[in-house]
Amino acid sequence: MEKKQRSIRYQPGSAVILAGLIILIIGIYYEVVKAGIPYQDPPLELQIQYAINSGVGDELCKIGFFTIITGLVLGLIRRLTAGKPESK
Repeated sequence: MEKKQRSIRYQPGSAVILAGLIILIIGIYYEVVKAGIPYQDPPLELQIQYAINSGVGDELCKIGFFTIITGLVLGLIRRLTAGKPESK
């Protein structure tokens, strides 16, 4: 029973880290594939499309990175405050 409770207790921290990784990967996809390298002299429509995709990628990368950091910090805090079980 102890092992099952421990597993359930650590799942939210792992879920936050996994969510951050997924968001970060989507942000990298937007920056590398969707935005890509800008054209040398693009028309206004392509400049706008590049700016939008690049901006979305930047924001998703920031959010993903800080979500991962938050998950790691929360996991560290949980481990430090969990303490050792009392021996009988």
